[in-house]
Amino acid sequence: MLRMPSCLLKLTRAVLSHKPWALFILIFIFVSFTYIKLYWGIWEDPESRGHPYGLSAEISCAHYVPSSLNTAGGPSPSTGNVFFVETSERTTPSYLFSCSVESAARTHPGSRVVVLMKGVAKGNASLPKHWAFSLLGCFPNVEIRPLDLTELFSGTPLKRWYLWPLRHWEPYFLAVLSDACRIVLMWKFGGIYLDTDVIVLKNLQNLTNALGIQDKNELNGAFLSFKPKHEFMELCMQDFVQNYNGWVWGRQGPELLTRVFKKWCSLRTLKSMSCKGVSALAPEAVYPIPWQDWKKLFEAVSALELHNLLKNTYAVHIWNKLSHGTKLEIPSQALLAQLYSQFCPATYAKMKQD
Repeated sequence: MLRMPSCLLKLTRAVLSHKPWALFILIFIFVSFTYIKLYWGIWEDPESRGHPYGLSAEISCAHYVPSSLNTAGGPSPSTGNVFFVETSERTTPSYLFSCSVESAARTHPGSRVVVLMKGVAKGNASLPKHWAFSLLGCFPNVEIRPLDLTELFSGTPLKRWYLWPLRHWEPYFLAVLSDACRIVLMWKFGGIYLDTDVIVLKNLQNLTNALGIQDKNELNGAFLSFKPKHEFMELCMQDFVQNYNGWVWGRQGPELLTRVFKKWCSLRTLKSMSCKGVSALAPEAVYPIPWQDWKKLFEAVSALELHNLLKNTYAVHIWNKLSHGTKLEIPSQALLAQLYSQFCPATYAKMKQD
């Protein structure tokens, strides 16, 4: 049963001794609170539920990862970082999460692959016992770090936005928080940002100051690649605050990036192009499967079909918000199963074992 916060209990007493119309405000707040709790319960990845220590944490690197990878030298400091972000408190990565990070580590051996997780303790505390942390620890270029949001947003226009006390009541808060993190990471540090449901096929370092078109009307931020302190990302931070609406899905994500790019290039309609040093990549670069066709990920494809589909593709967005409840047969000829097999074989081997 949901517990009403103490602040609401105090508000209830105040309302009962005040004007009747104030009761409507109380009901609205309580319904909003209930909706938010239920919403995130519904959309939580089922693979990430449960006790964080429920799965075996012991992974043999020699069994899952070839010695040429797990004993290789560290990343070159001259190359940009690859960032992943988990804005919830969850510390039980799913198979897809593990696959995304593994595929990035394999395709970017000279880069640090930095996974920032809000639920990871600060200081010298060890990571929770979970097979994914153990497996990803086999890759010398993967670093899992705490996500300190106050520190991340400091010195940016988003600091005041984040510190507003009622922010957590918004229905899409975790998604919007993720949108905010990627923009600030690109502006502060530069490098590459990837969602944890993106499987990487090729090295992305040659795509500089770039983002991808998801369809004819909109850009998407599941992949971003920018140099630090780039003006485009600065404009994105400004737009985030000036045109903020946390109650509309995508307003601070795809819609924001699309708005800024159209202004940047003085466009009315979106198209694949490079403008003033910023590139909007064609859909096949990162979004070869449109979100409307996400079920194709679970359909069998031949080797030739797979090759033709992905020949101009750098990474594949899996649309986990839509696809997470669909069972994937392992092994199979399903497109997603073949992506796991080829681009995150260690995670795939763990899936088959389980």
